[in-house]
Amino acid sequence: MSDPRTDAAGAPAPLKVVKLRHPWRNVFAVVIVILIVAVVYDAALRPAYDWPAVGKYVFDRRITVAALITLQLTVYAMIGAIVLGVLLAIMRLSPNPVLKAIAWAFVWLFRGTPVYVQLVFWGLLATIYPTLNIGLPFLPPIAQLPTDNALNTFWIAVIGLALNEAAYMSEIVRAGLLSVDRGQEEASTALGMSWAQTMRRVILPQSMRIIIPPTGNEVISMLKTTSLVTAVPFTLDLYTRSRDISSETFNPIPLLIVASLWYLLFTSILMVGQYFLEKRFARGLTRIDTGVPLTTEAIQTEEARLRAGEGPTDGTSGERR
Repeated sequence: MSDPRTDAAGAPAPLKVVKLRHPWRNVFAVVIVILIVAVVYDAALRPAYDWPAVGKYVFDRRITVAALITLQLTVYAMIGAIVLGVLLAIMRLSPNPVLKAIAWAFVWLFRGTPVYVQLVFWGLLATIYPTLNIGLPFLPPIAQLPTDNALNTFWIAVIGLALNEAAYMSEIVRAGLLSVDRGQEEASTALGMSWAQTMRRVILPQSMRIIIPPTGNEVISMLKTTSLVTAVPFTLDLYTRSRDISSETFNPIPLLIVASLWYLLFTSILMVGQYFLEKRFARGLTRIDTGVPLTTEAIQTEEARLRAGEGPTDGTSGERR
C-alpha cells in the first residue's frame, strides 16, 4: 500500500494548504462598517455641528496663526525636554551619587505633580520672583532684570512644558540605555574609552531603536498638552483661540471641530515621521522577507544541504551565504 504522503516515484508529495475560513469575522466587519456609515451620515445631517461654520473658520487667519504657534510650542518644548531628559538619564546611570540623587529628585517632583498645576505655578513666577538676579550665589548680583521683561508668557509656557516632559523623557532614555547589552560597555572599557565616550559613541546610538517609538508618542502627547497653556496664562494657542472665537459667535461646537481637525493634521504628520524614524533605526534588526514562498521542497532541499555540510542559501538565488 502506497504512502499518501509520497508520489509514485517515492518523493514527498507537496502539501495542500487549505485556507482557514472565518465567517464570523466577515459578519462583524460588515456590522462595524454599517455602524460607521450610520454615524457619519447622522453627523453630516445634524444641525448642531454646523458644517458651514466649520468650513468658514477652518482656514481663518486667527486659527492658522494659532495652529502655527501651537506647533512652535510643541517643537521648542520637546527640544528642551529631549536635551534635559538625556542629561537626566545619564545622571541617573552615573556612578556619582550626588548626580543620581539630583536626577531622581527632579523626576520625582515633575512626574508627581499635574502639568496643569505646574503651568499655573510657572505663570506666577513673576509674583514669586519679581526680578531675576544674574551673578554668583551668595554674592551681590551683577545685573537685575524684571521677570516680566526677561520672560514673556510664550517662553514661560515652553519652559513649563519642557520641564514636565523632561521627567518622562529621562525615564524613556534610561530604559533605552539599559536595553543595551552590558558587554558593549565592557568592550568599550577594554578599548580604553572613558564613561562619557562610551555613552556618546556606543550606548546612545544603539539605544535609539528603543527610545524612538515612545519619544514619538511623547511628541504627539506634547502637541495636545499645549492646550493647557492657558493656565500660564498664554492665550494664543490653537485651543484657546478657537474657544475665544466661539465665545464671540456663541457657537462652540464648530470651533471645537476646527481645532480638532488641525490637531489631527499635525498628529498625522508626526505619525508618518515617527514611522520612518523607527524604520531607519531598526535597520539590520528586522527579518528580511525575500518574497519567495517557503515550500516543503525548499525546506527539504535546505535540510539536505545542511546534512551534507554545505552552508545555508540566501533563499533567492541558491547561492551560499
